[in-house]
Amino acid sequence: MSTPEISSREAEVLALLGEHLSNAEISARLFISVRTVESHVSSLLRKLAVPDRRALSRRAAEAAPVDTPVPVLPAPLTAFVGRVRERGELMEALKAYRQVTAVGPGGVGKTRLALAVAAELTGDFADGVWFVDLAPVTDAGRVGAAVAAAVGVGEQPGRGVEASVFAALADRQALLVWDNCEQIRDGVGPFLERLLAACPRVRVLVTSRARLMVPFERVFPVPPLSRAGGGESEAVELFLERAAAVGLPSPDPAVRDTVVALCERLDGMALAIELAAARWPTLGLDGLVAGLSDQLRILAGGPRAADRHRSVRAVLDWSHDLLEPADRALLRRVSVFVLPFTAGAAAEVAGFGPLEPGAVADGLGRLAEQSLLTVTPSSSGTRYQALETIRQYGAERLAEADESAAVRTRHTEWCLAGATGLLDTGGADWRARFDAVAEDLGAGLAWAAERPELRAEAHRLALALAESSFTRNLLGEAQERYEQAAALAAADSDAAECLRLAAGVAGCRRLGDDMFRLHRAAAEAARRAGDLPGTARDLATAATVAYRFSSEFARVPSPEEAKALLAEAGELSGPGDSGSAASAVALAEAAVVADAFGAVQGETDNTVEETIALAERAVALARLAGDPVAESAALDALSGARSWAGDTFAAAAAARRRIDLLVPLPPAPARTHELLDALAMASGTALGAGRLAEARRWGGELAGHPLLAEVGHHATSWLLVADAFAGRGDEVLTGSGRFLDAWERGGRQQSFSLGPAAASVAMVHGLRGDLTARAEWLAIVDRAGTSEEYRHGYGAILDATVLLHDGDAAAALDRVAPEPEQVWKWVTWIWLHWYVALRAEASVLAAHPDARARTAAARTVVAGNPVASAQLDRAEALLDGGDPRRLLAVARAFDAAGSRYQAARTLLLAGGEHAAAGTAALAGLGLSTVPRNLPGPGPRP
Repeated sequence: MSTPEISSREAEVLALLGEHLSNAEISARLFISVRTVESHVSSLLRKLAVPDRRALSRRAAEAAPVDTPVPVLPAPLTAFVGRVRERGELMEALKAYRQVTAVGPGGVGKTRLALAVAAELTGDFADGVWFVDLAPVTDAGRVGAAVAAAVGVGEQPGRGVEASVFAALADRQALLVWDNCEQIRDGVGPFLERLLAACPRVRVLVTSRARLMVPFERVFPVPPLSRAGGGESEAVELFLERAAAVGLPSPDPAVRDTVVALCERLDGMALAIELAAARWPTLGLDGLVAGLSDQLRILAGGPRAADRHRSVRAVLDWSHDLLEPADRALLRRVSVFVLPFTAGAAAEVAGFGPLEPGAVADGLGRLAEQSLLTVTPSSSGTRYQALETIRQYGAERLAEADESAAVRTRHTEWCLAGATGLLDTGGADWRARFDAVAEDLGAGLAWAAERPELRAEAHRLALALAESSFTRNLLGEAQERYEQAAALAAADSDAAECLRLAAGVAGCRRLGDDMFRLHRAAAEAARRAGDLPGTARDLATAATVAYRFSSEFARVPSPEEAKALLAEAGELSGPGDSGSAASAVALAEAAVVADAFGAVQGETDNTVEETIALAERAVALARLAGDPVAESAALDALSGARSWAGDTFAAAAAARRRIDLLVPLPPAPARTHELLDALAMASGTALGAGRLAEARRWGGELAGHPLLAEVGHHATSWLLVADAFAGRGDEVLTGSGRFLDAWERGGRQQSFSLGPAAASVAMVHGLRGDLTARAEWLAIVDRAGTSEEYRHGYGAILDATVLLHDGDAAAALDRVAPEPEQVWKWVTWIWLHWYVALRAEASVLAAHPDARARTAAARTVVAGNPVASAQLDRAEALLDGGDPRRLLAVARAFDAAGSRYQAARTLLLAGGEHAAAGTAALAGLGLSTVPRNLPGPGPRP
């Protein structure tokens, strides 16, 4: 292509050059070495053909902002002490092996060591180092979601979050640090194996209390801090550094000897040493030694790692025993919180006898002073969090006190109230409030779901979490929670409704197989509930999904399978039924029997009259049932039926009506899925009717929808087509970057809309005279669309447009040579008017003997289409000798219709003094100004 290919990392560097940052500042911002920054700057100078750094800064200011997440390691709040040998050995292990697990007991310092090593290795990884904190994750199935959130990968419709992560990291040279994996080893191992296979340049450093037990794992045991060297040892250095942080001076040599003994008795455990140092100001060294003498228990026997673990437990036991009884209760009770929590939340969960709710805030402050809780200021107020080791210790104490059930039940009630409250509120900070509690809601749900006595609460919590996740655009999470709510529902009727909601989310994700499965499951739940109309509706909907969204299936249901579902639905619906079941059956008949949607498994030809009749019946029944979402689906069928009849304007009107129905409705899953589809269809059908501004409007709304933020190829497809047909060359090339990047990250999918979008970009490159870029995009068309559609439908129109632009009328006519009836299946939907008008004009310019007859015949087809009508006016003007005045009138008509390219081309055809204006207009559109062999006006047969 003419535009140089710039990697995502180079784009990040370029954007920061635009902020006039130095190489060192860029290095710190992106967490890569200065040498790597210098390499990227040199590459950018070469690729962008600019002379110096100042020119790069100017170029960056002109470019679109880069929104690629920047890898950032957590910034340690205290200095890293010692570990010289371990750092060197761990770095060498990471250079030699793709996956290394740093293993050691809680509190030994695994995380700090991993962060220190990762920071030193950033220069070795072009795409930086990413940190994934798995401590809040309690469900092994959520490992992929946690990694996706850390690296800034959103879910893509048609692909699970796992596949999205693999696609995003497939070509990245990066180091991932996965912290605190021990509680979800069953999920980490399999996901890690798939990640390493899919992403050959990625390496992963894991910290865990236990090995992952996978064959590719390289284990690196993290020992306690060295006590070798007496007063100069790493353990003593850490103790003194932390003591200095609380204001104590360096001790004299005699005191240092006591510190050496203390660190020796603490086995060099980093957490134990830090806790002891924090208590020095209040207890003194003699108090610390006395406390350890009473409390520390180094048990004999067992593996050494277990001994070290017991030493940490002993220090925590000692710290715990120094607390007042109320503070002990508070420490163990707040251990149920997974994420940082507020004092108010702690009061609700932990504030019961012997601990008064009003005393909780003061108790949290005391625990923070004792380094048993960390304090984190946030926009929503002060939050508290226990380190993972202390949180697990608290959970054990909670069980010992026989309070687990009581506290976790209160935590579940708090989760349910919080989840319900999220549904009732909004505001600019809603997303932050959801993120602040989401993991706790999941943990509360996981606990409650396993207890029969809390089944009803778990069901409500799953529903609330599903709805909030959907609002947060976490579609995979939302579908999972709706399905979980269905499994927890006490009544089959409630289960059926949850499954329908899950199917709506699957539709938003473009997962046809899941939609089909979930509607069938909903039918079975409705059947168990004795709801025969509901059963009929779900069976019919499943049949409709099989045909309506056939391009979104991994395994397309056979016609026989869909017809069997339809037959059963018809039997259950019964004669005379005029409710939602009847409308669903009528829609399924239009889809399956008459193939209103032009499905993959549909027949080659449609019976137009029957299709229209069935679709109109479905619309009428849905309207009678008062179901706008069902009416929208039926209107989609009617739009398809009208297009098969060649009634382009009626098809567009039906598509617009869908939007009018859906916009006022709450953003539930099924409604949102319908709206996304309606926007795409409204844009496409408006284009088919020559309403370019309207097509661009609906295409722009689709491109800006938040649910499609991660799938730019689906989001921008119709906007690209509309802009290409309007001649907006620069806008198309700008949008094509988002399309291509998302299409490649999404696995290079194929669909009915992606092929036309890619072909439209290829057309613009052709109009610019960039044959290399055009060939590259045509290769993309081969993957993104279907060959027959391209050969007989939109591809013929777009290719012929380029050929006419180049003045090769004979080749253009050959490209659209078949009569419309011969390619009816591929041109009737939205391409018919463009096909017949272009075919007529090519006939005129190629001096075909039937040129006048073809032009006259096309008139009856395109009447009412401003662009196609102007194209025929131009063809007739050329037939009649090319009167410049008539051609100027045609140019004005094109301008009024929003077709700036055709207006400019008309000026060229007018010749003489008008050709210069046409050349300037084309240049303004970013298109070629000197078409090859362009014929001037003159007599035509």
